[in-house]
Amino acid sequence: MKHDGHALITGASRGLGMAFARALAERHCNVVLIARSPEPLHELASELRRSTPVSVVAIQVDLSSPGAGQILAEQLSSGGIPIDLLVNNAGFGLRGEFRGLSLLRQLEMLRLNNEAIVELTYSLLPGMLERRQKGIINVSSTAGFQPIPFAGVYSATKAFLTTFSLALEQELREAGVTVVTVCPGKLSKTQNGQSEQPVRGKWAGIYQSPEEVVEEALRALANGGGLTVPGTLNKFSVFAQRLIPRRFVPRLVAKMSRA
Repeated sequence: MKHDGHALITGASRGLGMAFARALAERHCNVVLIARSPEPLHELASELRRSTPVSVVAIQVDLSSPGAGQILAEQLSSGGIPIDLLVNNAGFGLRGEFRGLSLLRQLEMLRLNNEAIVELTYSLLPGMLERRQKGIINVSSTAGFQPIPFAGVYSATKAFLTTFSLALEQELREAGVTVVTVCPGKLSKTQNGQSEQPVRGKWAGIYQSPEEVVEEALRALANGGGLTVPGTLNKFSVFAQRLIPRRFVPRLVAKMSRA
């Protein structure tokens, strides 16, 4: 990447977003950190400024607000902050019966998980296309490969994101934009931004650390993009679903979701 370019990471104040920010800064990439929570956002920015030689820009913004992505893109352009790499990581999930969950929260999830990504990507693309090296990493989920009762809207948002991202990859290939669609499964919890000890026992191999997912996503970016499902068990699960008649999948997932 050019020295003056930046990697923009949404949802940078925790989890995968924080892991992306650290990994990219360690690779000497300038970073723009985007998050809704100001305190952890600025703590991370201060940490990266102390520990790395890169430029760090921290912007507090709620991307679920209508028009926030376009306003952010205009703010970056007017500030002379070019974006080489966009990491669409911000998002959240809700669990419970559709009729029992708050409608407002479910609509907010749709806006953040889908609408905000489309808006921000669309708004940043014209500037990115002028860059020599440019890439997009969309953080989806294995939840997008099947309908998940009791997380129906969330799994639908991830199905949309995966489909959109894979289509975008082909559209932008000739323009030289590398698009990665990363679909992690369950992530291990973090404490103060650091992953806890590896999960042992019957859950070993199911949970992954954010750092492992980030490493695979960045490896895919370096290798030309495409779809990546981190973790052997996750890959097997996605493949196995193809062998089961589609009408049976929601029933099986519903039983597992209730467990």
